Amino acid sequence: MKTLLAVDGSDNSYEAVHALKYFARAEQLTLLHVLDVPKPAYPMMLPEVVDELYSALEQSMREEGERLLTRVQSLLPMHAGPLTKHLRIGSPAEVIVAMAEEQKVDLIVMGARGLGPVKERLLGSVSHRILTLAPCATLIVNGPVKAMKQILLPLQGLSDAEAAVRFLQLKPFHEAIEVTLLTVLPSTQPPWPVDAAAAKKLEERALQSARDYIDDVAERLRAIGYQARGVAVLGTPSAMIVHEATTRRSDLILMGTSGRQGITRFVLGSVSHAVLHQMPCPVLAFH
Repeated sequence: MKTLLAVDGSDNSYEAVHALKYFARAEQLTLLHVLDVPKPAYPMMLPEVVDELYSALEQSMREEGERLLTRVQSLLPMHAGPLTKHLRIGSPAEVIVAMAEEQKVDLIVMGARGLGPVKERLLGSVSHRILTLAPCATLIVNGPVKAMKQILLPLQGLSDAEAAVRFLQLKPFHEAIEVTLLTVLPSTQPPWPVDAAAAKKLEERALQSARDYIDDVAERLRAIGYQARGVAVLGTPSAMIVHEATTRRSDLILMGTSGRQGITRFVLGSVSHAVLHQMPCPVLAFH
């Protein structure tokens, strides 16, 4: 598996470096730092002076960026894999996605910036944008990573299941993991009038169908060597994902992003903010 580790020097960025400890040795590990060099905002200044200021700032940021890459290299786990380092200038999200396409990577690993008005904007413009545009799986690390054993895998539909099996067949983790597959049925009333008993029966039938679906996927994962069990619940999808991850003390939420239906809304739409900004653990979005 080819991995791209994007770092920016933030605390969560260093936690993303630490997270590599729990992933299998990379066939190729690309270490990337993107310099988003701001243009001097002095309209009355002579162009040549502006260019000189920009060049000086760029040089300073390049030197700091090289030091950052050297620090990160020294922190990589022993089994990280063969490394190449890159320092690029541009918009972080666009450069990271372009590098992932250029290197044909299977996984992007990066830190989230956290919450708050400014950090919210940064998450939306970088992490969320990469989740939307990346050609591969993306791990967003939001805090200390102490283990990578208990994995929560929300699924909605056959496309998510197929994508999950394809990703896990890559054997991306360094050690054995336990997977809890979760499917969430929204609590809705039938569109036609029914009494309470009939509504309850319809609900139970829908839950049983969901359990059968999730148990079938769990069996497929067990067949390729994973410990897996399925859970079907009623509720609001984003809230139940966060609730289950918190209750089960999950080390990672593994989510699909293929297509634009079902669970994909959690990454590509407004629900993504409810999951990403409340996630009690890192999120790995796969295609």
